[in-house]
Amino acid sequence: MKKLLELITEEFEKAFEKNEYDKKLGKVVVSNRPDLCQYQCNGAMAGAKLYHKAPIMIANQVVESLQDNEMFESVEAVMPGFINIKLNSEFVAKYLNDMKEADKYGCENKAPETIVIDYGGANVAKPLHVGHLRSAVIGESVKRIERFMGNKVISDVHLGDWGLQMGLIITELECRKPDLVYFDESYTGEYPEEAPFTISELEEIYPCASAKSKVDEEFKEKAHQATLKLQSGYAPYTAIWKHIMKVSVEDLKKNYGNLNVDFDLWKGESDAQPYIPGLIQDLIDKKLAYESQGALVVDISKEDDTKELPPCIVRKSDGAALYATSDLATIIQREQDYKPNHYIYVADKRQELHFTQVFRVSKKANIVDENTKMEFLGFGTMNGKDGKPFKTRDGGVMRLESLIAQINKAVYDKIMENRTVSEEEANNTAKIVGLAALKYGDLSNQASKDYIFDIDRFASFEGNTGPYILYTIVRIKSILNKYKEAGKEAGTAAILPAHSESEKALMLELTRFNAMMENAYEETAPHKVAKFNEIIENAAEELAPHKICSYVYDLSNAFNRFYHETKILAEEDQTKKAGYIALINLTINVLEQCIDLLGFSAPDRM
Repeated sequence: MKKLLELITEEFEKAFEKNEYDKKLGKVVVSNRPDLCQYQCNGAMAGAKLYHKAPIMIANQVVESLQDNEMFESVEAVMPGFINIKLNSEFVAKYLNDMKEADKYGCENKAPETIVIDYGGANVAKPLHVGHLRSAVIGESVKRIERFMGNKVISDVHLGDWGLQMGLIITELECRKPDLVYFDESYTGEYPEEAPFTISELEEIYPCASAKSKVDEEFKEKAHQATLKLQSGYAPYTAIWKHIMKVSVEDLKKNYGNLNVDFDLWKGESDAQPYIPGLIQDLIDKKLAYESQGALVVDISKEDDTKELPPCIVRKSDGAALYATSDLATIIQREQDYKPNHYIYVADKRQELHFTQVFRVSKKANIVDENTKMEFLGFGTMNGKDGKPFKTRDGGVMRLESLIAQINKAVYDKIMENRTVSEEEANNTAKIVGLAALKYGDLSNQASKDYIFDIDRFASFEGNTGPYILYTIVRIKSILNKYKEAGKEAGTAAILPAHSESEKALMLELTRFNAMMENAYEETAPHKVAKFNEIIENAAEELAPHKICSYVYDLSNAFNRFYHETKILAEEDQTKKAGYIALINLTINVLEQCIDLLGFSAPDRM
């Protein structure tokens, strides 16, 4: 299904060609003066220089050619040569009726890709904290958007499950429980299936061991030796590592589940290790890697670089591999297993240099094809009201489950202010609305920007918030339920041409779902539902969930204006009422599709 802007532009291209002007001048954009018109064409301004004519003369010729076009309510040339456009309500209604019958509301992907998206980045044996929120929330939304667009998407949490942290845990465990069979060198039996620690114990062991290693050189060296023994395949330590993985992953799945985030793959740095020796040898054989101050490095600089970039270190002077080595080895594995033509990495924007190095080495060494897309989606910091990274009241790093509990409590308190539901229902609703408040509060900001985490604002039922979006959906649900209770089916009737300005605005908001994203400026009411397909396609291309947030907020506002100005269920004209119901049924379908792409859902009541 063609986007609305495409259809309008096609008509203008014909009109320019008819008057012997270049069709490229017929490009139509969303109006930057919505008080004057819905769309505009500025081609006459550009054509003036090409054809040595006054722009208003060109504009008048084009307008004259479009006077009988049924797509438009009005096409008007205004000085010095702009063309203002308003769409015919019957055309808009037809477009929406086509849209509601189309697969995915008209969104199309002409060239589906196989995409590997790497987000999450949690470390085992450590609880998720607020620093993991953005990666999980942004990555999950991007995954859903890309799948909606028809791409094959493979998501990987890519755990931090290797290295010194494991040796530290093993060494501290031996200090605490020296009688465990894992530390008995004479033991030859099977190792226990049950882990010798709970997740709570494990989460306490690592920070204790890490702190001890900073002041106790003997302990640090012992942990280093334990790491080497684990990495060489020492059976007792491998058994402990498996326990660490099992207990940690179970807990991580639970906590990510609370965020409505899931992964196809639960691989980690450990899975990359078998590929590292071959990677190193290949870089040497291709004469890409060379020694520098004892380390093995690969140059990544290009002639057109605007700043000097340091080489990528693939092996330290002591022989140890680094994160870049692991990431390169992981790409080798992914190429073998999935052969993706697009990689997306979601991580803190301060890791941009790291991923620049990894991407360039990947292509320089022909690990991936030169045409393979490799994107780094770097996100900013979530800060407190003081502008500093979000912390607990005592200045510590806040656990993610604590943050979720806080925002759920804030939403619960707001729900209970009305006292219209039971405490049990309020609690259940608060979990749904709290998740929306948390995710929308994050996703409504452009990923690369830092933002202030304000629980009171995010939990508000008014303004540009998740709860406001959900309240709008619940309001529509209530209307549709009452209509159904009267024995009628929603959505079977056709959407009719608009009868009022607020209805026209809602319809245009729906129609312009596809146009808004291609325009940097804010646009107001008209044509938002029909915009759906263009917005989603653009959000997928730009990896920009915040654009969907902007759209659902505009669409919610358009609906609520329509709701307050229209007696939907009280309308006596049954045909008109059925048209209203069909319109708001499409509205809720689009809204629910959008919030699903953002990673949350709506309750039945609020």
